[in-house]
Amino acid sequence: MKFRLRHLAALPLVALLSGCDMVVLNPAGDVAAQQRDLLVTSTWLMLLIIVPVMVLIVLFAWRYRHSNREARYEPDWHHSMRLELVIWSAPLLIIICLGALTWLGSHLLDPYRPLDRIAPGKEVPEDARALQVEVVALDWKWLFIYPQYGIATVNEMAVPVNQPLSLRITASSVMNAFYVPHLAGMIYAMPRMETRLHGVLNAPGESEGFSTNYSGAGFSGMKFKVRSVEDAEFQRWIGMARMAQQSLTRDAYLQLAKPSEREPVRYFSTVDKQLYDLIVGMCVEPGKMCAHDMMAIDERGGLGMGGIYNVARRSDGQPRAVFGPDQSHVIGICAAPIVRTFEDDLLPQVDRSPLRGAGLPRPAPSRSDSLLAETLGPASSR
Repeated sequence: MKFRLRHLAALPLVALLSGCDMVVLNPAGDVAAQQRDLLVTSTWLMLLIIVPVMVLIVLFAWRYRHSNREARYEPDWHHSMRLELVIWSAPLLIIICLGALTWLGSHLLDPYRPLDRIAPGKEVPEDARALQVEVVALDWKWLFIYPQYGIATVNEMAVPVNQPLSLRITASSVMNAFYVPHLAGMIYAMPRMETRLHGVLNAPGESEGFSTNYSGAGFSGMKFKVRSVEDAEFQRWIGMARMAQQSLTRDAYLQLAKPSEREPVRYFSTVDKQLYDLIVGMCVEPGKMCAHDMMAIDERGGLGMGGIYNVARRSDGQPRAVFGPDQSHVIGICAAPIVRTFEDDLLPQVDRSPLRGAGLPRPAPSRSDSLLAETLGPASSR
């Protein structure tokens, strides 16, 4: 009687679970839908082996039980070619199919790969522009910068329906993971690094994004709204953000980056044009050398002997550590300028020929690389 009552007490929990929205299996974006189909297909393929094996375990246990005197007893049996073919060929075929699906999915659903369609049977128009969004994982909130519109938001991202999205993602301090189940798969946000994600939302609505990588005390509240709206509504949303009283300057960002929990939605009417690149370079603070400058110097052999004096005195008269017998030090370094372009606003048309495993082509030098080489030149000190 107690056993039955215990089961009856669990019925309300079952009723609650029936109201859950299985977002991963019911996404609103084409990329997430393709990932869902890959997951479901792989599961069915594995069940083709798992279900027969489970059934055979029960069947063999029942047929060859101790009390069944009619079962054939063959203690000297040791081999059957037919049985070996069945045992090895079926799993091998399943593994080949899973390998092919994994290989195709890894390339066709690569988060860095621009979209070649926005919906099943609907290719990306040749003149389509991707909506650029720069995403920064802060402690413990999300910052979204819209460089094409010069605005920024905290804990809210709005996107037009059926417009390709190109996200550039980084973090301010510790590693996080950006995940919007309706949009696409999870991708990490790491300090001093940039990851990319392409996706699209095909239906109006509001969903939730969050971090899936534990990052400290405020991790549980590190969530944000994702609003998928029509073009007219998106333009109204941009206009509302432009009416905000705050501007996202370097000083404002340094205040925003300080740890805080469960931040409300906030809008910034203007944004420093170089802010995102400075965040990636970890040099938002005035006077701090950017990571790309450090790497450019290292690539050219470093600063030589002059590098050991690369510490200046403070203006308040309190000296910093100065190495060497004299008081000379490096007073200036030619830093590579940050050049912002939107060359990928117009989406490149993806080559839809069959993938042959030849690997990706070597990237051509970008305008930023050429300008870096011309500007930096050989490092010198005085």
